[in-house]
Amino acid sequence: QVQLVESGGGLVQAGGSLTLSCVASGRGFHAYAVDWFRQVPGKEREFVAGISRGGGNTVYQDSVKGRFTISRENANATVYLQMNSLKSEDTAIYYCATSPIVTSDLRRIVSWGQGTQVTVSS
Repeated sequence: QVQLVESGGGLVQAGGSLTLSCVASGRGFHAYAVDWFRQVPGKEREFVAGISRGGGNTVYQDSVKGRFTISRENANATVYLQMNSLKSEDTAIYYCATSPIVTSDLRRIVSWGQGTQVTVSS
């Protein structure tokens, strides 16, 4: 099974940028799509972006389109989430996850990372 570790979170001012990384270990990373979700206390975990196994297909939540970019390097078993023009409403814990195909359905997630906190100050 694939294990995932996120990094790159932190505190940033509104309008700033952060890049999150999700590093995978274990077998089979290249066979999975990878999705980024986020969660704030008291709310459901929500889909942010996803990338297909080969990286040719990407999907974004409407609120992050044009600001966030997801990419992957299968040779390094790493997926990135470049976040620009950050807003206070982007504050959340960000999780990466593997799935058979890009999905916003939590029931289809195979593996989760432990999460990384992103805080955007206004």
